[in-house]
Amino acid sequence: MSPRRSAGPTLKDVAAIAGVSYRTVSNVISGKAPVSASTRARVEAAVAELDYRPQLAARQLRVGRSNLLTLSVPFLSLPYFAQLAHAVVTAAEAVGYDVVVDETHGDPERELRAASGYRTLLSDGILLSAMSIGDEELMAARGRTPLVVLGERIRAARVDRVVVDSVTSTRDATAHLIAAGRRTLGFLGTVPDASSGAAAADLRLEGFRTALRAAGLEADPRHLLEVSPWDQRSPDGDYSREEGHARVRALLAGPDGLAGLDGLVCANDLLAIGALRALREAGVEVPGRVAVVGWDDAPESAYTVPPLTSIAPDLGELARLAVASVLRLVDDPDSPPRVEQAPYRLVPRASAPPASTSSAGQLVP
Repeated sequence: MSPRRSAGPTLKDVAAIAGVSYRTVSNVISGKAPVSASTRARVEAAVAELDYRPQLAARQLRVGRSNLLTLSVPFLSLPYFAQLAHAVVTAAEAVGYDVVVDETHGDPERELRAASGYRTLLSDGILLSAMSIGDEELMAARGRTPLVVLGERIRAARVDRVVVDSVTSTRDATAHLIAAGRRTLGFLGTVPDASSGAAAADLRLEGFRTALRAAGLEADPRHLLEVSPWDQRSPDGDYSREEGHARVRALLAGPDGLAGLDGLVCANDLLAIGALRALREAGVEVPGRVAVVGWDDAPESAYTVPPLTSIAPDLGELARLAVASVLRLVDDPDSPPRVEQAPYRLVPRASAPPASTSSAGQLVP
């Protein structure tokens, strides 16, 4: 007879370690009743020590769904992720769900914790925007909790994803500059290969190059501006205002200056905002001499000097698709993975007006 398989730790085992009742442990895990911070800390420490993982099926039989989703994002300080969190909360609320938001700071261990389903958060599903882990790591860590990946860093075919097309959107932003008569274009936001932002940067750079090729143009290597490697201590990663400002200042201070640059495509709005400041400080007219476009349509982009033309992803629709995808998996865990694509639009403002407006950038909102 084969030896009996040892059972994993139980709710009562956790209670014994934490020195509380098993009902208190249940309250901490389910969030059904208030628990003091000190008690919660003891229970969570015991859960981690025992590597206790509640049986999802058994919990559902006892109390049904938690009606709770978890959104995991790298940096809430970045406008994109702050707006995304708001959109997900709104979309989930519309279908009777609450949302817990986890900020990973791009830490791979925290991202893997999210992919595995956490230990003490009994979410019905997880929406993960990863910055550091890749396909293989995610699939190895993936737990039983329904998971939907947001963004284009993860491209594994066996996981549901919701994306905004970085290649096509950046191609459109670049084509907008070309249509306005710009011929010497640069790209701000290339990153070292090992950087956490490499996936998004590569896709947006691909869109930039695609538009140039279609117009019979080619980028001058001097105008492909690389940002510093990502530092986990930075609240904005490597796509910050400071990086945009520093990279454009370095270009202007170089031996060739702008070298004829008359259009700049930025991989996100924060880089573009930094670039606008560097150009303004150097007395370079925008859009008179250099037109600038960004990507994100961050709220402050309408208030820069001049207001920033930007790609605006439809985060409301992205959130709706993401919530619908994860709830589909809750209802049918064996549902085949899907890739959903959220729309975007170009928002023209004075930093890069359409060809039909004057070089002074007079643009009617």
